[in-house]
Amino acid sequence: MELEKEPADRRRKRSIQVVFIVFMGLLLFFTLFSNTLQSLTLPKVRTEKAANGSLFFRIEGSGMLQPFAEARLLNPAGWKVQKILVKEGDHVKKGQKLIIYDSKTAERELEDEITNRDKQKIELRNIQDQYIESVKEEDELRIRKVKRDIETRNLDLGMQERKINELRDRLASQQEITAPFDGVITKLNALEGLTSTGEPDVLISNSSLGYRMDISADSTLLSSLEISIGDKIEVMVDSVQDQQTRMIDGTIHEVVNAQPRTVSSSGEQVGLTLSIPQKALQIKVFDTELKGGEQAKIKLEKRSQQEGMVIPNEAIHQDRDGMFVYKIDEQRGALGNVFVATKVRIHSSETNDKETMIQSDSLYEEDLIILESSEPLQDGNRVRLQ
Repeated sequence: MELEKEPADRRRKRSIQVVFIVFMGLLLFFTLFSNTLQSLTLPKVRTEKAANGSLFFRIEGSGMLQPFAEARLLNPAGWKVQKILVKEGDHVKKGQKLIIYDSKTAERELEDEITNRDKQKIELRNIQDQYIESVKEEDELRIRKVKRDIETRNLDLGMQERKINELRDRLASQQEITAPFDGVITKLNALEGLTSTGEPDVLISNSSLGYRMDISADSTLLSSLEISIGDKIEVMVDSVQDQQTRMIDGTIHEVVNAQPRTVSSSGEQVGLTLSIPQKALQIKVFDTELKGGEQAKIKLEKRSQQEGMVIPNEAIHQDRDGMFVYKIDEQRGALGNVFVATKVRIHSSETNDKETMIQSDSLYEEDLIILESSEPLQDGNRVRLQ
């Protein structure tokens, strides 16, 4: 009997061991499986290691060359255009004729006024003859009357001479348009045989003063590049005639404040709007072949003198307390390592359009910085690395 009980006890113990091992295996499996499922629900983040280095500053801009000085030449008399002597793009000299107007009406008016003056002179001579006869006859009353008539006629003649001179001056000044300075014809609105439409008949740029292009840039970026008025700069100009690009020496002519640029922040204060100060940069170029209207480009490049920890701008967030980044803290656990997003406050020293040099007591080289997250993050959130 005892020999028969011993195998039965052994089988029962073996069964209990098997059940226990299966139970522990299932418990371990479900623990690991649930941990895996939980990790799949965590925000997925893209990271990059913080590194020391320097910043590369660049300003690129393009625009159309505009004349520094431009004259708008009108047709004040409203006469018809008789002949146009230039075309758009022509280089002209000071005093050169540009447009001749049909002045026949004004010329006839001048001839009529000259005829009236000659008639007044004849009438004056007749009155003078009467004066001579009155003196011979010693008619005092008639002499006084004739003297008054002579004075009146002289006044009329003086007024008529002034009118004739005024008509002559108007005819001389309005019969044609001449160039007020050496320049380039930038636009012609006049049409032969037609009167003016109200706009200037000719627009002429002063080529001796050169041309300008205007671009805008962040104030901090300009400060980092140490740009000041009078600095030389190369300008790439696309020629209209031969479709080629030429390099022309330019000069920083003016740097003034411009309308700030607004951007929306990310992070905890998503709706926060940031205002970035801007500067308007005016560049002057001079070349005898320029006519205005050409497309021009500039590129300014410089590397920062100081070095520090550099991180991408996309990693930086902003809230009401200032700037911050999220870094990865790795915590070891029984079932594997856990990655936690930790908020770190930073201060910016220099920045460009892609990277920022920062200062922080809690950030070190080789730390993983979160650049992008599949979900909004909070300090202390567990994450999974991409």
